[in-house]
Order: sequence, then structure tokens, then C-alpha cells
Amino acid sequence: MVENLVIVESPAKAKTIEKFLGKDFKVVSSFGHIRDLAKKNLGIDIGNNFAPDYEIPGEKTKVVGELRKAAASSKNIWIASDEDREGEAIAWHLASVLNLDPGETKRIVFHEITKEAIAEAVKNPRTIDMNLVNSQQARRILDRLVGFEISPVLWKKVQPSLSAGRVQSVAVRLIVDREREIISFQPESSFRVTAVFIISSEKGEASSLRAEASKRFRTEKEAQEFLSLCMNAMYTVGSVSVKPGTRSPAPPFTTSTLQQEAYRKLGFSVAQTMAVAQKLYEAGKITYMRTDSTNLSNLALSRSREVITSEFGAKYSKTRQYKTKSKGAQEAHEAIRPAYIDNPSVQGSQNEKRLYELIWKRTLASQMADAEIEKTTITIDMNNSPVTFAANGEVIKFDGFLRVYTESTDQENGDEERDVIPPLKKGTRLGYDNITAAQKYTAPPPRYTEASLVKKLEELGIGRPSTYAPTISTIQNRGYVSREDRPGEKRQLKILTLSGGKISSASKSELAGKEKSKLFPQDIGMIVNDFLTENFSDIVDYNFTAEVEEQFDEIALGSMKWTDMIRKFYSPFHDTVTKTLEKRERKTGVRVLGNHPETGEQVTVKMGRFGPVAQIGEAGKDEKPRFASLSKNQLLETITLEEALDLFKLPRSLGSHDDAEMVAGTGKFGPYVRYKSKFYSLKKGIDDPYTVTAERALEIIREKTESDNKKLISDFDGILVLNGRYGPYISRDKQNYRIPKGTDAAKLTKDDCLKIIESNDKSKKSK
Repeated sequence: MVENLVIVESPAKAKTIEKFLGKDFKVVSSFGHIRDLAKKNLGIDIGNNFAPDYEIPGEKTKVVGELRKAAASSKNIWIASDEDREGEAIAWHLASVLNLDPGETKRIVFHEITKEAIAEAVKNPRTIDMNLVNSQQARRILDRLVGFEISPVLWKKVQPSLSAGRVQSVAVRLIVDREREIISFQPESSFRVTAVFIISSEKGEASSLRAEASKRFRTEKEAQEFLSLCMNAMYTVGSVSVKPGTRSPAPPFTTSTLQQEAYRKLGFSVAQTMAVAQKLYEAGKITYMRTDSTNLSNLALSRSREVITSEFGAKYSKTRQYKTKSKGAQEAHEAIRPAYIDNPSVQGSQNEKRLYELIWKRTLASQMADAEIEKTTITIDMNNSPVTFAANGEVIKFDGFLRVYTESTDQENGDEERDVIPPLKKGTRLGYDNITAAQKYTAPPPRYTEASLVKKLEELGIGRPSTYAPTISTIQNRGYVSREDRPGEKRQLKILTLSGGKISSASKSELAGKEKSKLFPQDIGMIVNDFLTENFSDIVDYNFTAEVEEQFDEIALGSMKWTDMIRKFYSPFHDTVTKTLEKRERKTGVRVLGNHPETGEQVTVKMGRFGPVAQIGEAGKDEKPRFASLSKNQLLETITLEEALDLFKLPRSLGSHDDAEMVAGTGKFGPYVRYKSKFYSLKKGIDDPYTVTAERALEIIREKTESDNKKLISDFDGILVLNGRYGPYISRDKQNYRIPKGTDAAKLTKDDCLKIIESNDKSKKSK
């Protein structure tokens, strides 16, 4: 008989906790949720006050059996699942499945996996909080109702295999709305004038001062006329303003701010950040990573003060407690911080080390003194124009928290550097070294990154810490949105320069529209968004979705019954589903582009069965329309008639070689040359399927053939022994098999290969 059985969610967490509890405690893992809504028949008894029908999934049967055995042979059972609503629901499901009395089962929670925190939790067990459980149940049931009822509507009215979700559909709408802002945006050009003035000191030393004109000029002519005035102007310092200022540190991390900063500083995706943070938490290195609170415990505040004073001196320390701004934040929780603040680094993978260092720096900086700065603003007057020049400078007098950490921004180029301005007095005469009028274009609103999308969802009160990462993963996995890089396009800019009493003109090129890791809506995402906006406006309404989150919070506080909340939502929602199914029209995103210039046939684009297509002609008795797939970066909404007609130029014959035709085309994996039933990829950024020549195609075919020949060691009727990036391996039916170390791949026989394949398959099955 075991004295104490502790059940946690993950094996890694179990291993860490067992170290602290001692020999009287046995710690086991439930491997996450052990029960969920039944997949058949919705899993909800709507007529019986929305009673959920829970089942143990097949893959969890063995785990539950082992937990039942362990529980039956234990005197005391403690449930130590995570401290959020999801963790509370897991605790309740465990109690139900193991036939434990929820009123007597010992529930323990902790913000960090440290000896002190776990000892404190064991001293102060509580019971399962049914308000938190009901809040999670309400979210799960509402999301199941939305998904199960809207998805069949999408299958019938748009396309099979689609799905909708309460939070994911709003996230898609944000991305689609932003894309349409960008599509309708018209860039405007203007000329920005900057000058470099020369300041001569009494000692004869010269220094320079960079300043910007207070006006921008719409046309090249206006900019030229202004530079002509500058040529003969007298310049004097009009005003000098020196003001002290301070900069304060950012609060410690919440889930949202950690996801944003890890993206900006480390290049982590939202899902990657959460996976690495989970490992750090389970290893006892940081506090719980799903939180919307910026609070720090009194112990964390005092330890931070000790570390800062020891490392940098008392003047660098300033203890603060931040007030959480996000809606529905749970103040009882703590911000994400190191479990032991005096550890600036930890052991682990490179990503774990980098994320930990980020959390450590942010936590420490939040308890450090403000940075003291001196801001200087100087205006420079012209004697022949009302336009003035302004120079801004900044000097850091005391670095404070900046010694440890500076928060990043979502701006593409970050903050502009501030110059250090030399001492000047009002009325001082200045001469110019050069004055430049550079053409600039206004930029469209930026596309969302994963991090800026999380920030927007949080601002709108949509979703909670546990939902951001799965939501962003879901909308990409469903094909509604893709994360892409775009190379941008070169455009020419005019530069006018006044120097040495002469105005010269030049041009330079800039890359406009370059994108890195941005979220782009796909055609199917835009069509589904439009369908939902038209028929289920509440589901994709930002305010409505935020209100639902607030109701979940009220249920968690015990001030609202979850069944009342679901009933109020479901009745009008179900009526809308019924009415939408009765409508006859389908949504395919069809758009007429015009007529074929030679045949007069109508040219359209629409969402086809296998993706977006262009179509020439219409189905008739004697005619069949022709179809061509849109290329990767083309949208139904923006493709032109000319671009659509170009699609029909492919596949394109390049002539014959050795009595076999070479054909250039584009497919699922990009542009290619097809030759003798084999496909050879064209080089990205070098080859174009519309212009590639027969000579270039032969070169690509030869290069690939030579590469494949070097790769091939043996071929036994479709069982290939190949040279790979990490050494030799076996390939059969598009499956790869590892060759045991020390084996000479060149001496393998067919029988040897079959034995290795069989051994690999057995190993996979046992795992």
C-alpha cells in the first residue's frame, strides 16, 4: 500500500516533483487530459440542459487503467494538475474516472516547481474548484457546438472538409481585414528634406548636426524649389530646449508578452515559445507559463532586490508591483519569472537557455531603477522661408534598467537612433554641409506576425493565455492562413542633393513590400471569412467574442451558471444555422475578370475542388471550359485578366531531347521541367517556367541526374540504398529506414535490406 499518490499532467513534471517529496510519495502522470466530449452524436445532450457526454479516448485506456490500479493501492490521493482552468478540469475528470470524492480529494497547486512551493502546497491542500471546472466546461461545450453546427454548413455551402471555430474564425477575420486594407491602400510619394549643418567652436573645431525640415514636399518640383531657397538662406538657431526625462522598464512577462518578445528577439513562433517554456516549467526553472498576471510574489521581489544590489549596487534597485491591464486577468497568479532569480542561466537545450535568459533579464529589469535621460530639441530658422529644421538628441545620464534589458517593438525598423547634440545657444549662426530631399512612399498597414496577432487578440479581449498558440497553429493547419516570406519588388526613388552651392539629381532603388514570417490569408480563408461574416456575424464579431470570454470569467468566479450562458447563446445560434442551410446559393468566390482578347470567351476565377482556379469559357453542349491553377502568391480578389491568361501558357513545350518531350509547368511544389515522366524543379529566383529555354532545361536535368547517381549506392527492385545528408539509408515506397552504425552500405544485399526494414518497422510499432 502506497502512503501518498500524487497525480500530475506530464512525466517530466512528475520526475521533478518526486525529487522534492521524498519516499512517502509516489508521483505518476495522467499524460494530459484523460477524458473528452464523445465524438459521436455531438457529445452534448442539448435537451437535457446541455449535459456533456464524456468518454475516455482509446489512446488513454491504458493510462487510465494504470491510474486506477495505483489509486486502489494508495491511502491518500493528491491531484497536482496545473493551476489554470484546464488543469482544474483535468483534476475533476481524474476524480470522476477514479471514483474519488471531489469533496475529499486533496487538490494542490503551485506556481513553480520548487521544494518550498511544493511543501507549501502539501501543507495547504484544497478541494476541486467547481467554478473553474464549469468555466472550462462552458468553453469546451460552446466551442463544440459552434464547430459541429457550422462545419456541416461550410461543407454544403462552400467546400467539404472545412471547419469553423469561435476564436479561430475571429483570428482569420483580423488577418483578412488587414489584407484588404493593404489591397486598397494607395501609396503616396513625398520628399523628406534632411540637412547636415556645420557648427564651428571658438577653438576652431567643427562638428556636425543632423536636422529634418518641418515640411514634406509632394512633388520633385516643389522639393527642387525649396533646395534653391536653401542654397542662399542664412541659418540661425531659433530655440534650444533641454529637458530631463526618464524611461521605465516593462513589466515581467505574461504569456502574451513572452510570445511577442520571444518572436521579436529570438525568432520563435508562438507554438515554439510555449513548448520551450513548458519544458523550463516542468524542470522547475521558471514559474507557470500560462498566465495573464504581471504580479510577482513577495519572495521574488526580495530576491530580485538582493541580486540587483549585489550585482549593480543599491542605486539600480527599485521594487515595483505592476497592475495587470488585460481583461479578465487572474491576479492570484504570478507573472512568468525564474524559479530562482539568482540563477542567470540554466542547463538545457540552446533554445531553453535563450528563452530562460530572456525571462531572467526581463524579470530583473522590471525591478530596476528608471533610466535617466536628457532630451535636447533644437529648431533652426531660415531667413527666406517659414520652413524650419528640427534636431532631436538624447543622452543617457543613468542607464538604470537599460543595463540589463531593452524591450523590442513591432516596428519594422525599430526606433530611429537619436543623435548627441553639441551645446548650442539661441541665435547661433550655422552653415550647411549638404541638404538632401529624398523621395519616400507611405507604407500600407503591416501584415500580422504571429506575435502581433497575439497582441491584437489580447487587446480585443479575445481568447486567454492557453488559447493563443493553438489558435494560431489551427488557422495555419487548416490552410486558411499561411506564414510566408515575400521578396518584395524594387522601385526607383529620386534623390536631390544640395552641396557646394549646386543641386544634383540621382536615383536609388529600394525594396518595397519585403515580408518576413508574416501571416497571409489564403483564398479559402477569405471565402470562409466572408461566408461567416454574412451568415454568422456574431461568431466573427470582435465584441461578441470578447463578451463570451468575460462570461467564462464570471462562471469561474461563481457569479453565472454555465448552463444559462450556453442556453442564451445556443437558441438564436441554432436558428441561424437552420436558416443558412435553407439558402440555395453556394459561396465559391467566383469573379469575372473579362473576356479572352482573341476568342471572346468569358474569363473567371473561383475556388475549385482542389484550390483556386482560372477558367476560360463555360460548360455547354459542345464546349468544355479550360482550367488553370492560380500560382502560390496569387489571390482570387486581386488577380488581373492578364495574369489569369498567363496561367494558360503552361504547361509549355520546350522541344524534344532523345525522342522525349521536355515540358515546363508549375505544380503543387512550384515550377518544374517534366522529362520522361520525371519532374525536375526549377531554381527559385533564377528560372521562370514562362521563359526557361530548352538549353537551360537540359542543364537542370543533367545536374539532377548526376546528383541522383552520386546519391544511389544500390537498387534492389525498388529497395534503394542511398547516400543522405546524415549518411547512408534505405528507402522503399517513400519510407526511409536507418542503417545500423558500423554497417558498410555498399556491401548490403537485398536480404540485408529487408531485415533492416523489418527491424525498423517493429521498433516503430513498439514505440
